[in-house]
Amino acid sequence: MIKRFFFERNNAIIGCMETIIEKIDKNQIDKEVIAKAGEILRRGGLVAFPTETVYGLGADALQEAAAKRTYEAKGRPSDNPLIVHIADYEDLKKVAVNIPAETDILAAHFWPGPLTMIFEKSGVVPYGTTGGLDTVAVRMPADPVARAVIRAAGGFVSAPSANTSGRPSPTTAGHVAEDLAGKIDMILDAGEVDIGLESTILDMTVDPPMILRPGAITAEMFEAVIGEVGVDETLLGDESNKAPKAPGMKYRHYAPKAQLIIVEGDLREEILAIRQLAYAAHRQGRKIGVIATNETVSFYNYGTVRNIGTRENEKTIARNLYRVLREFDEEDVEAIYSESFAVQGIGRAIMNRLEKAAGHTRVSASAVVKKQRYRRITFVSGSDSARGPMAAEILRHLDLKQEYVIDSRGMVVLFPEPANQKAEAIMKSARMTLADHTSRQFDEGNLQDDTLILTIDESEKNKIISEYGEHENVYTLNEFIGDTTAIPDPYGQPLAAYGKCYEVLNGLVIKLAEKINSFAEEE
Repeated sequence: MIKRFFFERNNAIIGCMETIIEKIDKNQIDKEVIAKAGEILRRGGLVAFPTETVYGLGADALQEAAAKRTYEAKGRPSDNPLIVHIADYEDLKKVAVNIPAETDILAAHFWPGPLTMIFEKSGVVPYGTTGGLDTVAVRMPADPVARAVIRAAGGFVSAPSANTSGRPSPTTAGHVAEDLAGKIDMILDAGEVDIGLESTILDMTVDPPMILRPGAITAEMFEAVIGEVGVDETLLGDESNKAPKAPGMKYRHYAPKAQLIIVEGDLREEILAIRQLAYAAHRQGRKIGVIATNETVSFYNYGTVRNIGTRENEKTIARNLYRVLREFDEEDVEAIYSESFAVQGIGRAIMNRLEKAAGHTRVSASAVVKKQRYRRITFVSGSDSARGPMAAEILRHLDLKQEYVIDSRGMVVLFPEPANQKAEAIMKSARMTLADHTSRQFDEGNLQDDTLILTIDESEKNKIISEYGEHENVYTLNEFIGDTTAIPDPYGQPLAAYGKCYEVLNGLVIKLAEKINSFAEEE
Protein backbone atom coordinates (compact mmCIF):
# COMPACT_ATOMS: atom_id res chain seq x y z
CA MET A 1 0.00 0.00 0.00
CA ILE A 2 1.27 3.49 -0.88
CA LYS A 3 0.15 6.53 1.10
CA ARG A 4 0.39 10.17 0.06
CA PHE A 5 -0.80 12.84 2.48
CA PHE A 6 -1.06 15.66 -0.05
CA PHE A 7 -0.11 16.55 -3.59
CA GLU A 8 0.42 19.86 -5.32
CA ARG A 9 -0.86 21.22 -8.59
CA ASN A 10 -0.37 24.79 -9.76
CA ASN A 11 1.57 25.34 -6.54
CA ALA A 12 -1.53 24.82 -4.38
CA ILE A 13 -2.38 21.96 -2.03
CA ILE A 14 -5.60 20.51 -3.40
CA GLY A 15 -6.20 17.37 -1.43
CA CYS A 16 -4.93 14.31 0.39
CA MET A 17 -5.45 10.68 -0.38
CA GLU A 18 -4.36 7.17 0.35
CA THR A 19 -3.75 5.14 -2.80
CA ILE A 20 -4.41 1.43 -2.39
CA ILE A 21 -2.34 -0.90 -4.60
CA GLU A 22 -3.71 -4.42 -5.04
CA LYS A 23 -1.96 -7.24 -6.88
CA ILE A 24 -4.34 -9.18 -9.08
CA ASP A 25 -3.89 -12.33 -11.17
CA LYS A 26 -5.57 -12.24 -14.59
CA ASN A 27 -5.91 -16.01 -14.55
CA GLN A 28 -7.46 -16.19 -11.09
CA ILE A 29 -9.24 -12.90 -10.47
CA ASP A 30 -9.91 -11.99 -6.85
CA LYS A 31 -13.63 -11.13 -6.73
CA GLU A 32 -13.29 -9.21 -3.48
CA VAL A 33 -10.67 -6.88 -4.97
CA ILE A 34 -12.82 -6.34 -8.05
CA ALA A 35 -15.86 -5.62 -5.89
CA LYS A 36 -13.86 -3.04 -3.92
CA ALA A 37 -12.75 -1.39 -7.19
CA GLY A 38 -16.32 -1.36 -8.47
CA GLU A 39 -17.56 0.27 -5.26
CA ILE A 40 -14.93 3.01 -5.52
CA LEU A 41 -15.93 3.73 -9.11
CA ARG A 42 -19.68 3.78 -8.40
CA ARG A 43 -19.21 6.41 -5.70
CA GLY A 44 -17.21 8.61 -8.08
CA GLY A 45 -13.66 7.51 -7.23
CA LEU A 46 -10.73 6.72 -9.52
CA VAL A 47 -9.22 3.26 -10.08
CA ALA A 48 -6.27 2.49 -12.37
CA PHE A 49 -6.46 -0.93 -13.99
CA PRO A 50 -4.72 -2.87 -16.78
CA THR A 51 -6.00 -3.23 -20.31
CA GLU A 52 -4.27 -5.05 -23.14
CA THR A 53 -3.03 -1.68 -24.49
CA VAL A 54 -1.90 0.43 -21.50
CA TYR A 55 -3.07 0.96 -17.92
CA GLY A 56 -6.26 3.02 -17.81
CA LEU A 57 -7.50 5.50 -15.20
CA GLY A 58 -11.04 4.39 -14.56
CA ALA A 59 -14.00 6.55 -13.52
CA ASP A 60 -17.77 6.20 -13.87
CA ALA A 61 -18.33 7.40 -17.44
CA LEU A 62 -21.87 8.57 -16.69
CA GLN A 63 -20.93 10.83 -13.77
CA GLU A 64 -19.93 14.39 -14.70
CA ALA A 65 -18.10 14.84 -11.39
CA ALA A 66 -16.05 11.68 -11.98
CA ALA A 67 -14.87 13.03 -15.31
CA LYS A 68 -13.81 16.24 -13.58
CA ARG A 69 -11.79 14.24 -11.05
CA THR A 70 -10.11 12.37 -13.92
CA TYR A 71 -8.98 15.60 -15.56
CA GLU A 72 -7.73 16.96 -12.23
CA ALA A 73 -5.76 13.84 -11.31
CA LYS A 74 -4.08 13.66 -14.72
CA GLY A 75 -3.68 17.41 -15.19
CA ARG A 76 -5.48 16.79 -18.49
CA PRO A 77 -7.19 19.56 -20.51
CA SER A 78 -10.95 19.22 -20.17
CA ASP A 79 -11.49 19.47 -23.94
CA ASN A 80 -9.63 16.19 -24.45
CA PRO A 81 -12.35 13.50 -24.69
CA LEU A 82 -12.32 10.31 -22.61
CA ILE A 83 -13.00 6.82 -23.95
CA VAL A 84 -16.00 4.98 -22.53
CA HIS A 85 -15.15 1.34 -21.86
CA ILE A 86 -17.85 -1.32 -21.94
CA ALA A 87 -17.77 -5.06 -21.24
CA ASP A 88 -20.84 -6.18 -23.20
CA TYR A 89 -21.71 -5.28 -26.80
CA GLU A 90 -25.36 -4.68 -25.96
CA ASP A 91 -24.31 -1.74 -23.79
CA LEU A 92 -23.09 0.20 -26.83
CA LYS A 93 -26.69 1.19 -27.63
CA LYS A 94 -27.03 2.87 -24.23
CA VAL A 95 -24.24 5.37 -24.87
CA ALA A 96 -24.35 5.76 -28.69
CA VAL A 97 -27.04 6.55 -31.27
CA ASN A 98 -27.22 6.28 -35.06
CA ILE A 99 -24.85 3.33 -34.97
CA PRO A 100 -23.74 2.40 -38.54
CA ALA A 101 -24.41 -1.08 -39.87
CA GLU A 102 -20.68 -1.84 -40.25
CA THR A 103 -20.31 -1.69 -36.47
CA ASP A 104 -21.63 -5.23 -36.01
CA ILE A 105 -19.01 -6.80 -38.25
CA LEU A 106 -16.21 -4.64 -36.82
CA ALA A 107 -17.21 -5.63 -33.30
CA ALA A 108 -17.40 -9.29 -34.31
CA HIS A 109 -13.82 -9.15 -35.59
CA PHE A 110 -12.10 -6.73 -33.21
CA TRP A 111 -14.09 -6.57 -29.95
CA PRO A 112 -13.07 -7.28 -27.32
CA GLY A 113 -9.74 -5.79 -28.34
CA PRO A 114 -7.66 -2.66 -29.02
CA LEU A 115 -10.28 -0.83 -31.09
CA THR A 116 -12.10 2.37 -30.12
CA MET A 117 -15.02 3.51 -32.29
CA ILE A 118 -16.52 7.01 -32.32
CA PHE A 119 -20.30 7.45 -32.57
CA GLU A 120 -22.90 10.12 -31.93
CA LYS A 121 -23.45 10.13 -28.19
CA SER A 122 -26.70 9.41 -26.39
CA GLY A 123 -28.15 11.70 -23.75
CA VAL A 124 -26.87 9.60 -20.84
CA VAL A 125 -23.22 10.45 -21.55
CA PRO A 126 -22.26 13.78 -19.95
CA TYR A 127 -20.30 16.36 -21.91
CA GLY A 128 -17.63 16.17 -19.23
CA THR A 129 -16.80 12.68 -20.50
CA THR A 130 -16.81 13.64 -24.19
CA GLY A 131 -14.80 16.85 -23.79
CA GLY A 132 -17.83 18.91 -24.83
CA LEU A 133 -18.38 16.98 -28.06
CA ASP A 134 -21.60 15.42 -29.36
CA THR A 135 -19.67 12.25 -30.13
CA VAL A 136 -18.54 9.48 -27.82
CA ALA A 137 -15.53 7.17 -28.11
CA VAL A 138 -16.28 3.57 -27.06
CA ARG A 139 -14.07 0.53 -26.55
CA MET A 140 -14.50 -3.02 -25.30
CA PRO A 141 -11.14 -4.14 -23.85
CA ALA A 142 -10.00 -7.76 -23.99
CA ASP A 143 -8.16 -7.79 -20.67
CA PRO A 144 -10.15 -9.94 -18.19
CA VAL A 145 -9.34 -7.67 -15.23
CA ALA A 146 -10.56 -4.63 -17.16
CA ARG A 147 -13.81 -6.32 -18.13
CA ALA A 148 -14.43 -7.46 -14.56
CA VAL A 149 -13.86 -3.93 -13.25
CA ILE A 150 -16.22 -2.44 -15.84
CA ARG A 151 -19.01 -4.81 -14.91
CA ALA A 152 -18.45 -4.23 -11.19
CA ALA A 153 -18.67 -0.47 -11.76
CA GLY A 154 -22.00 -0.65 -13.55
CA GLY A 155 -20.96 -1.20 -17.14
CA PHE A 156 -19.57 2.17 -18.26
CA VAL A 157 -16.07 3.26 -17.29
CA SER A 158 -14.12 6.13 -18.84
CA ALA A 159 -10.43 5.24 -18.84
CA PRO A 160 -7.75 7.45 -20.37
CA SER A 161 -4.18 6.31 -19.85
CA ALA A 162 -3.29 6.30 -16.14
CA ASN A 163 -0.44 8.80 -16.26
CA THR A 164 0.15 12.48 -15.76
CA SER A 165 -1.04 14.18 -18.94
CA GLY A 166 1.75 14.47 -21.49
CA ARG A 167 3.94 11.78 -19.91
CA PRO A 168 4.66 8.39 -21.53
CA SER A 169 1.68 6.11 -21.06
CA PRO A 170 1.96 3.46 -18.32
CA THR A 171 2.56 -0.15 -19.25
CA THR A 172 3.08 -1.32 -15.65
CA ALA A 173 1.41 -0.50 -12.33
CA GLY A 174 4.73 0.96 -11.22
CA HIS A 175 4.45 3.59 -13.95
CA VAL A 176 0.97 4.47 -12.68
CA ALA A 177 2.17 4.80 -9.08
CA GLU A 178 5.07 6.98 -10.21
CA ASP A 179 2.65 9.51 -11.69
CA LEU A 180 -0.58 9.18 -9.74
CA ALA A 181 0.04 7.71 -6.28
CA GLY A 182 -1.63 10.04 -3.80
CA LYS A 183 -4.01 11.40 -6.45
CA ILE A 184 -6.27 8.37 -7.06
CA ASP A 185 -8.04 5.81 -4.88
CA MET A 186 -6.71 2.47 -6.17
CA ILE A 187 -4.27 0.80 -8.54
CA LEU A 188 -4.81 -2.79 -9.69
CA ASP A 189 -1.45 -4.36 -10.48
CA ALA A 190 -1.64 -7.22 -12.98
CA GLY A 191 1.89 -6.92 -14.37
CA GLU A 192 3.01 -5.65 -17.75
CA VAL A 193 0.44 -5.08 -20.50
CA ASP A 194 0.50 -7.03 -23.76
CA ILE A 195 0.45 -4.41 -26.54
CA GLY A 196 1.95 -1.26 -25.05
CA LEU A 197 0.29 1.30 -27.36
CA GLU A 198 -3.18 2.81 -27.07
CA SER A 199 -6.07 1.46 -29.12
CA THR A 200 -6.76 2.31 -32.75
CA ILE A 201 -9.49 4.97 -32.99
CA LEU A 202 -11.94 4.65 -35.88
CA ASP A 203 -14.44 7.45 -36.53
CA MET A 204 -17.77 5.86 -37.45
CA THR A 205 -19.56 9.20 -37.94
CA VAL A 206 -18.03 9.70 -41.40
CA ASP A 207 -18.23 7.67 -44.61
CA PRO A 208 -16.00 5.81 -45.12
CA PRO A 209 -14.94 5.38 -41.48
CA MET A 210 -11.66 7.16 -40.74
CA ILE A 211 -8.70 6.20 -38.56
CA LEU A 212 -8.01 9.10 -36.19
CA ARG A 213 -5.37 7.35 -34.10
CA PRO A 214 -3.33 4.38 -35.34
CA GLY A 215 -2.83 1.33 -33.16
CA ALA A 216 -2.44 -2.43 -33.28
CA ILE A 217 -5.46 -2.77 -35.61
CA THR A 218 -4.31 -1.36 -38.94
CA ALA A 219 -6.04 0.08 -42.01
CA GLU A 220 -5.30 -3.15 -43.90
CA MET A 221 -7.07 -5.17 -41.20
CA PHE A 222 -10.16 -2.94 -41.38
CA GLU A 223 -10.26 -3.03 -45.18
CA ALA A 224 -10.23 -6.83 -45.15
CA VAL A 225 -13.47 -6.66 -43.15
CA ILE A 226 -15.47 -3.61 -44.31
CA GLY A 227 -13.64 -2.32 -47.37
CA GLU A 228 -12.28 1.21 -47.68
CA VAL A 229 -11.36 3.24 -44.61
CA GLY A 230 -9.89 6.72 -44.51
CA VAL A 231 -6.73 7.68 -42.64
CA ASP A 232 -6.38 11.12 -41.09
CA GLU A 233 -3.40 12.59 -42.94
CA THR A 234 -2.46 14.77 -39.96
CA LEU A 235 -1.52 11.70 -37.90
CA LEU A 236 2.17 12.31 -38.44
CA GLY A 237 1.87 16.09 -38.49
CA ASP A 238 1.25 18.89 -36.04
CA GLU A 239 -2.53 19.22 -35.61
CA SER A 240 -2.39 21.21 -32.36
CA ASN A 241 -4.66 23.94 -33.73
CA LYS A 242 -7.48 21.54 -34.56
CA ALA A 243 -10.37 20.59 -32.28
CA PRO A 244 -9.50 17.15 -30.81
CA LYS A 245 -12.17 14.70 -31.91
CA ALA A 246 -10.03 11.77 -30.80
CA PRO A 247 -8.44 11.39 -27.36
CA GLY A 248 -4.77 12.29 -27.21
CA MET A 249 -4.59 13.85 -30.65
CA LYS A 250 -4.23 17.55 -29.83
CA TYR A 251 -1.62 18.02 -27.14
CA ARG A 252 1.98 16.89 -26.75
CA HIS A 253 1.70 13.37 -25.40
CA TYR A 254 3.83 10.42 -24.34
CA ALA A 255 6.79 12.73 -23.74
CA PRO A 256 9.89 12.03 -21.64
CA LYS A 257 11.44 14.87 -19.66
CA ALA A 258 14.30 15.27 -22.16
CA GLN A 259 13.68 16.58 -25.66
CA LEU A 260 13.09 13.67 -28.04
CA ILE A 261 14.36 14.13 -31.60
CA ILE A 262 13.49 11.76 -34.45
CA VAL A 263 16.25 11.30 -37.02
CA GLU A 264 14.80 10.51 -40.43
CA GLY A 265 16.39 9.06 -43.56
CA ASP A 266 17.37 5.64 -44.79
CA LEU A 267 18.50 3.43 -41.93
CA ARG A 268 22.22 3.64 -42.72
CA GLU A 269 22.05 7.45 -42.79
CA GLU A 270 20.11 7.49 -39.52
CA ILE A 271 22.74 5.36 -37.81
CA LEU A 272 25.57 7.57 -39.08
CA ALA A 273 23.72 10.74 -38.05
CA ILE A 274 22.91 9.50 -34.55
CA ARG A 275 26.48 8.27 -34.11
CA GLN A 276 27.74 11.70 -35.10
CA LEU A 277 25.33 13.48 -32.74
CA ALA A 278 26.17 11.11 -29.89
CA TYR A 279 29.91 11.46 -30.42
CA ALA A 280 29.68 15.27 -30.52
CA ALA A 281 27.69 15.21 -27.25
CA HIS A 282 30.31 12.90 -25.69
CA ARG A 283 33.12 15.30 -26.56
CA GLN A 284 31.11 18.18 -25.06
CA GLY A 285 30.44 16.25 -21.87
CA ARG A 286 26.68 16.12 -22.51
CA LYS A 287 24.58 13.08 -21.58
CA ILE A 288 22.23 11.96 -24.35
CA GLY A 289 20.07 8.92 -25.04
CA VAL A 290 19.73 6.80 -28.17
CA ILE A 291 16.72 4.69 -29.15
CA ALA A 292 18.03 1.77 -31.21
CA THR A 293 16.78 -1.63 -32.28
CA ASN A 294 18.09 -5.16 -31.98
CA GLU A 295 19.49 -4.80 -35.49
CA THR A 296 21.34 -1.52 -34.85
CA VAL A 297 22.21 -1.30 -31.14
CA SER A 298 25.74 -2.62 -31.66
CA PHE A 299 26.60 0.31 -33.96
CA TYR A 300 26.37 2.92 -31.17
CA ASN A 301 29.37 3.52 -28.96
CA TYR A 302 28.38 6.72 -27.16
CA GLY A 303 25.40 7.90 -25.17
CA THR A 304 22.89 5.91 -23.12
CA VAL A 305 21.66 3.38 -25.68
CA ARG A 306 18.35 1.51 -25.29
CA ASN A 307 17.28 -1.45 -27.44
CA ILE A 308 13.58 -0.92 -28.07
CA GLY A 309 12.93 -4.22 -29.89
CA THR A 310 13.42 -5.87 -33.26
CA ARG A 311 12.41 -4.50 -36.66
CA GLU A 312 11.52 -8.04 -37.68
CA ASN A 313 8.64 -7.91 -35.18
CA GLU A 314 7.56 -4.31 -34.62
CA LYS A 315 5.10 -5.44 -31.94
CA THR A 316 8.14 -5.70 -29.65
CA ILE A 317 8.94 -2.05 -30.41
CA ALA A 318 5.37 -1.01 -29.64
CA ARG A 319 5.42 -2.88 -26.35
CA ASN A 320 8.70 -1.37 -25.18
CA LEU A 321 8.31 2.22 -26.39
CA TYR A 322 6.82 3.85 -23.29
CA ARG A 323 8.99 1.82 -20.92
CA VAL A 324 12.13 3.00 -22.71
CA LEU A 325 10.99 6.63 -22.67
CA ARG A 326 10.43 6.41 -18.90
CA GLU A 327 13.83 4.77 -18.40
CA PHE A 328 15.48 7.78 -20.00
CA ASP A 329 13.85 9.97 -17.35
CA GLU A 330 15.68 7.94 -14.72
CA GLU A 331 18.97 8.39 -16.62
CA ASP A 332 18.59 12.19 -16.57
CA VAL A 333 19.68 12.60 -20.20
CA GLU A 334 19.62 16.02 -21.87
CA ALA A 335 18.26 14.85 -25.23
CA ILE A 336 17.15 11.60 -26.88
CA TYR A 337 17.76 10.68 -30.52
CA SER A 338 15.57 8.00 -32.08
CA GLU A 339 15.71 6.09 -35.32
CA SER A 340 12.51 6.24 -37.38
CA PHE A 341 10.28 3.35 -38.40
CA ALA A 342 8.33 2.38 -41.50
CA VAL A 343 4.93 4.09 -41.64
CA GLN A 344 2.97 0.93 -42.36
CA GLY A 345 1.16 -1.61 -40.20
CA ILE A 346 1.81 -1.02 -36.51
CA GLY A 347 4.81 1.09 -37.56
CA ARG A 348 2.35 3.91 -38.25
CA ALA A 349 1.20 3.79 -34.63
CA ILE A 350 4.80 3.70 -33.38
CA MET A 351 5.73 6.75 -35.45
CA ASN A 352 2.57 8.56 -34.37
CA ARG A 353 3.49 8.12 -30.69
CA LEU A 354 7.12 9.07 -31.34
CA GLU A 355 5.99 12.20 -33.18
CA LYS A 356 3.76 13.15 -30.26
CA ALA A 357 6.49 12.46 -27.73
CA ALA A 358 8.93 14.55 -29.76
CA GLY A 359 6.50 17.43 -30.17
CA HIS A 360 7.01 16.86 -33.92
CA THR A 361 10.74 17.59 -33.65
CA ARG A 362 12.51 15.86 -36.52
CA VAL A 363 15.88 16.24 -38.19
CA SER A 364 16.99 14.97 -41.57
CA ALA A 365 19.72 12.38 -41.26
CA SER A 366 21.34 13.58 -44.48
CA ALA A 367 21.44 17.14 -43.10
CA VAL A 368 23.24 15.93 -39.97
CA VAL A 369 25.73 13.59 -41.58
CA LYS A 370 28.81 15.54 -42.56
CA LYS A 371 30.89 14.44 -45.48
CA GLN A 372 33.50 12.48 -43.58
CA ARG A 373 36.52 11.28 -45.55
CA TYR A 374 36.96 8.11 -43.49
CA ARG A 375 34.71 6.34 -41.00
CA ARG A 376 36.97 3.36 -40.24
CA ILE A 377 40.73 3.23 -39.70
CA THR A 378 42.38 -0.18 -39.92
CA PHE A 379 46.01 -0.82 -39.04
CA VAL A 380 47.60 -3.77 -40.85
CA SER A 381 50.66 -5.68 -39.62
CA GLY A 382 52.06 -9.14 -40.21
CA SER A 383 50.39 -11.30 -37.56
CA ASP A 384 48.10 -8.70 -35.91
CA SER A 385 49.50 -9.53 -32.49
CA ALA A 386 51.58 -6.49 -31.48
CA ARG A 387 52.31 -3.40 -33.58
CA GLY A 388 48.95 -3.10 -35.37
CA PRO A 389 46.86 -3.61 -32.21
CA MET A 390 49.14 -1.21 -30.27
CA ALA A 391 48.68 1.53 -32.87
CA ALA A 392 44.90 1.03 -32.89
CA GLU A 393 44.66 1.22 -29.09
CA ILE A 394 46.81 4.38 -28.96
CA LEU A 395 44.54 6.08 -31.52
CA ARG A 396 41.40 5.10 -29.59
CA HIS A 397 42.73 7.02 -26.58
CA LEU A 398 43.37 10.27 -28.43
CA ASP A 399 40.91 13.15 -28.77
CA LEU A 400 39.42 12.82 -32.27
CA LYS A 401 37.00 15.39 -33.65
CA GLN A 402 35.03 12.76 -35.55
CA GLU A 403 34.09 9.23 -34.63
CA TYR A 404 35.92 6.34 -36.27
CA VAL A 405 35.76 2.59 -35.99
CA ILE A 406 39.38 1.77 -35.18
CA ASP A 407 40.68 -1.76 -35.52
CA SER A 408 43.56 -3.88 -36.81
CA ARG A 409 44.16 -6.85 -39.11
CA GLY A 410 47.04 -9.15 -40.02
CA MET A 411 48.30 -10.34 -43.40
CA VAL A 412 49.19 -13.78 -42.03
CA VAL A 413 46.81 -14.94 -39.30
CA LEU A 414 46.63 -18.73 -39.22
CA PHE A 415 44.22 -18.80 -36.27
CA PRO A 416 42.78 -16.23 -33.85
CA GLU A 417 45.03 -15.54 -30.88
CA PRO A 418 45.38 -12.89 -28.18
CA ALA A 419 47.85 -10.02 -28.31
CA ASN A 420 51.53 -10.61 -27.60
CA GLN A 421 52.06 -10.69 -23.82
CA LYS A 422 54.99 -8.28 -23.94
CA ALA A 423 52.97 -5.83 -26.05
CA GLU A 424 50.16 -6.06 -23.49
CA ALA A 425 52.58 -5.41 -20.62
CA ILE A 426 53.82 -2.23 -22.31
CA MET A 427 50.29 -1.04 -23.04
CA LYS A 428 49.26 -1.61 -19.42
CA SER A 429 52.18 0.51 -18.26
CA ALA A 430 50.75 3.27 -20.49
CA ARG A 431 47.28 2.75 -18.92
CA MET A 432 45.87 1.04 -21.99
CA THR A 433 45.13 -2.59 -22.71
CA LEU A 434 45.00 -5.19 -25.47
CA ALA A 435 43.17 -7.68 -23.26
CA ASP A 436 40.15 -7.85 -25.57
CA HIS A 437 42.18 -8.12 -28.77
CA THR A 438 42.01 -11.21 -30.98
CA SER A 439 44.06 -11.34 -34.17
CA ARG A 440 42.08 -11.33 -37.44
CA GLN A 441 43.04 -11.94 -41.05
CA PHE A 442 42.95 -9.06 -43.55
CA ASP A 443 40.79 -9.74 -46.61
CA GLU A 444 39.18 -7.93 -49.51
CA GLY A 445 36.13 -7.07 -47.40
CA ASN A 446 38.29 -4.64 -45.43
CA LEU A 447 38.83 -2.50 -48.55
CA GLN A 448 35.83 -0.16 -48.30
CA ASP A 449 35.56 3.35 -49.73
CA ASP A 450 35.21 4.87 -46.25
CA THR A 451 38.07 2.84 -44.68
CA LEU A 452 41.62 4.15 -44.30
CA ILE A 453 44.10 1.24 -44.43
CA LEU A 454 47.42 1.99 -42.71
CA THR A 455 50.09 -0.70 -42.90
CA ILE A 456 52.93 -0.82 -40.41
CA ASP A 457 55.53 -1.80 -43.03
CA GLU A 458 55.89 -1.30 -46.77
CA SER A 459 55.76 -5.08 -47.25
CA GLU A 460 52.13 -5.30 -46.03
CA LYS A 461 51.09 -2.49 -48.37
CA ASN A 462 52.75 -4.20 -51.32
CA LYS A 463 51.09 -7.50 -50.51
CA ILE A 464 47.63 -5.87 -50.35
CA ILE A 465 48.20 -4.24 -53.74
CA SER A 466 49.51 -7.46 -55.30
CA GLU A 467 46.55 -9.50 -54.05
CA TYR A 468 43.71 -6.99 -54.42
CA GLY A 469 44.99 -4.35 -56.82
CA GLU A 470 45.59 -0.63 -56.36
CA HIS A 471 43.32 1.10 -53.85
CA GLU A 472 43.38 4.82 -53.11
CA ASN A 473 42.89 4.37 -49.34
CA VAL A 474 45.90 2.09 -48.71
CA TYR A 475 49.06 3.71 -47.26
CA THR A 476 51.86 2.90 -44.91
CA LEU A 477 51.47 4.80 -41.63
CA ASN A 478 54.69 6.71 -42.33
CA GLU A 479 53.61 7.60 -45.85
CA PHE A 480 50.20 8.90 -44.78
CA ILE A 481 51.55 11.29 -42.14
CA GLY A 482 54.77 12.20 -43.98
CA ASP A 483 57.20 10.91 -41.37
CA THR A 484 60.16 8.65 -42.13
CA THR A 485 60.75 7.38 -38.59
CA ALA A 486 61.16 3.61 -38.88
CA ILE A 487 58.82 1.46 -36.80
CA PRO A 488 60.95 -1.22 -35.11
CA ASP A 489 59.78 -4.82 -35.06
CA PRO A 490 60.21 -6.12 -31.48
CA TYR A 491 59.18 -9.71 -32.19
CA GLY A 492 61.42 -12.18 -30.33
CA GLN A 493 63.24 -9.41 -28.44
CA PRO A 494 63.24 -8.35 -24.76
CA LEU A 495 60.48 -6.25 -23.19
CA ALA A 496 62.53 -3.09 -23.68
CA ALA A 497 62.25 -3.50 -27.47
CA TYR A 498 58.44 -3.44 -27.17
CA GLY A 499 58.76 -0.29 -25.09
CA LYS A 500 60.84 1.36 -27.82
CA CYS A 501 58.28 0.26 -30.43
CA TYR A 502 55.52 1.80 -28.34
CA GLU A 503 57.36 5.12 -28.11
CA VAL A 504 57.76 5.32 -31.88
CA LEU A 505 54.17 4.27 -32.55
CA ASN A 506 52.86 6.77 -30.01
CA GLY A 507 54.63 9.65 -31.73
CA LEU A 508 53.46 8.60 -35.18
CA VAL A 509 49.85 8.01 -34.11
CA ILE A 510 49.69 11.42 -32.43
CA LYS A 511 50.64 12.92 -35.81
CA LEU A 512 47.97 10.72 -37.43
CA ALA A 513 45.35 12.10 -35.05
CA GLU A 514 46.38 15.66 -35.89
CA LYS A 515 46.03 14.95 -39.60
CA ILE A 516 42.60 13.34 -39.46
CA ASN A 517 41.42 16.10 -37.12
CA SER A 518 42.47 18.60 -39.78
CA PHE A 519 40.17 16.77 -42.20
CA ALA A 520 37.28 17.41 -39.82
CA GLU A 521 38.02 21.14 -39.83
CA GLU A 522 38.06 21.18 -43.64
CA GLU A 523 34.81 19.22 -43.92
